[in-house]
Amino acid sequence: MPKDRADLPPVEELLTAAVTALGGVERPGQVKMAQAVRDAVESEEHLAVQAGTGTGKSLAYLVPAIRHAAESGDAVVVSTATIALQRQLVDRDLPRLADALESLLPHRPEFAILKGRRNYLCRHKMAAGMPDDEDDQLFDPREVSATGRMVQRIQEWANDTETGDRDEIVPGVSDQAWRQFSVTARECLGAQRCPSGADCFAELARERAGAADVVVTNHALLAIDAMEDFAVLPEHDVVVVDEAHELVDRVTSVVTGELSESTVSLAVRRAGRLIEQGVADRLQEAGEDLRALLAVAPPGRVDTLPQSLGMTLALVRDAAFACITALGPRNKDKDDPENAGLRKGAFTALDEVHDTAQRMLDAFGPAAGRDGAGDDAEDIGESSDSGDSGSSRDSAASRGGTAGGGADARSEEVHRAEVVWLEEGRGRVPPTLRVAPLSVGGMLRDKLFGDRTVVLTSATLALGGSFDSLSRQWGLRAGEWTGLDVGSPFDHPRRGILYVATHLPQPGRDGLPEAYVDEIAELIEAAGGRTLGLFSSMRAAKAATEALRERLDVPLLCQGDDSTSQLVKQFSGDPATCLFGTLSLWQGVDVPGPSLTLVIIDRIPFPRPDDPLASARQRHVAATGGNGFMAVAATHAALLLAQGAGRLLRSMDDRGVVAVLDPRLATARYSGFLLNSLPPFWRTTDPAKVRDALRRLTTGS
Repeated sequence: MPKDRADLPPVEELLTAAVTALGGVERPGQVKMAQAVRDAVESEEHLAVQAGTGTGKSLAYLVPAIRHAAESGDAVVVSTATIALQRQLVDRDLPRLADALESLLPHRPEFAILKGRRNYLCRHKMAAGMPDDEDDQLFDPREVSATGRMVQRIQEWANDTETGDRDEIVPGVSDQAWRQFSVTARECLGAQRCPSGADCFAELARERAGAADVVVTNHALLAIDAMEDFAVLPEHDVVVVDEAHELVDRVTSVVTGELSESTVSLAVRRAGRLIEQGVADRLQEAGEDLRALLAVAPPGRVDTLPQSLGMTLALVRDAAFACITALGPRNKDKDDPENAGLRKGAFTALDEVHDTAQRMLDAFGPAAGRDGAGDDAEDIGESSDSGDSGSSRDSAASRGGTAGGGADARSEEVHRAEVVWLEEGRGRVPPTLRVAPLSVGGMLRDKLFGDRTVVLTSATLALGGSFDSLSRQWGLRAGEWTGLDVGSPFDHPRRGILYVATHLPQPGRDGLPEAYVDEIAELIEAAGGRTLGLFSSMRAAKAATEALRERLDVPLLCQGDDSTSQLVKQFSGDPATCLFGTLSLWQGVDVPGPSLTLVIIDRIPFPRPDDPLASARQRHVAATGGNGFMAVAATHAALLLAQGAGRLLRSMDDRGVVAVLDPRLATARYSGFLLNSLPPFWRTTDPAKVRDALRRLTTGS
């Protein structure tokens, strides 16, 4: 064992030892990636690495990360987008890697997983030191009873758990039940002030992370750590962002604000225990005004601020501020420890309501932000042109401007930083106003990339053959980063076929065309089942399922029939079975072997034309002189297409077909960009050749 940090073996030697110990085979792309990660860390230059399935990218970044931690004494943070990858790293890759490298390093590599505070049991809240936020009147008796049983299970588990981690509870519990036992970072009193601070599960998790060489977390917590005033993660100078194609969407979710009757009512319930009833009633009345306004407004993007909405948002903001003032000084908790939790919870909810209302007003300019005044429009939800959901009419992205139109509208689009939209209510969830930034690139550049080295990796980063599309979204500039595609060990041209059904009509908006159903049936019959159907909407997936269950003799599963994990298990266990679904199946489904021979994609997955954020971003790019369709819609589609096509080859022995039914993939003027984003399969538009190939694969001839 090396006696000091200067005696560490090179990355190549450590990687060889790790691969050998794990019974694997060292691959050129893996070695190249490990060396590139080492060089990026040493030169403090950001790195984007596309590493295809089968490369072994986890080892390729973990080995240099562990070596850097051993050499510098600083932790390396690894961020993922999915729980599945987190578990793979913590439960499988890192323990085996620690065993393999222990004898070559100054100490056994230590690792820890760190989640958001909301994922850990709060002892103080459980001891009734903080309010129960649930309003049982919103739920029917059956739901209340089911939640009560979950609450009882949590209480029983709480007596035995050593980590307080929600994921330990199997089967899981609903968010509604868990909220009664957890707090957000903003609601937390802090370890020094909390009566249960010495035994806090979240703080204990942070302590373990502080002593680790590698800290595994998620993109949301990474964003919170980078953008908030308080530190969440331990000190670190290197971040590895795995599943980096998801980074922008996850960060956007973190910084999206929402305002509804429910958020206002929560603030009223919390504050009403601590302030004069009249002050709380004022906020309650403002919330009721908001509810009435949103109930009759059409959902969609809000391009201009109607006077009615501006006045209502100002009422909500001012009423929330009055409640905040009535609560008194924030440091009053020192003299009133008994109510500290109640006050902290009230401040958190009121701040959220006040700040979000102000943020929504600010989105329409300084005048609206000052007094809530706005143009007198008939509707809250203006029509939203998103540009092209299928064609490439980029001019459509710049048409739906503000009420003045022309140069004034374009000028406003250039300077607008955020977009506001109304999301329609579903079930007991009321209509909700949301606000999100048009771009998170500036935030990422300043907060994430500013003072640390970041390695971004995924199987899908080079869109259209270039990293430029995603690097712009990340806020990286030329000269600040290096891009590297280490390829894939799979022989894509020999192992896979990309079939584009150019003889089919273009997809329309009226559901799944009958010709598509016929094509899917013929392909599945040729493949003998073994099909993963990826659809652009749940409606299309269900329509295809219903139509084909009557025509085919193979088992056909549809997303929603059971939990996704259970459906994937059934699908992988029976080669004759087919599985149809939508977005969550496009990424993360890993079914190597004969159960998956055919991937069917019904249409190019452009954003929905009425998607408020995508359409606003597209229009903003167009207003600043760019190609909004290519920068937003085509980039979105290319990412999903590449992820969907990547479901086919998951092991060295896999073979099969990716069938795209949308003829535009071969005929539209943007098709080259999309095709260059896909793995280099052998391509054809001949349906007879594809059916013959599938039959040969099925029979083994």
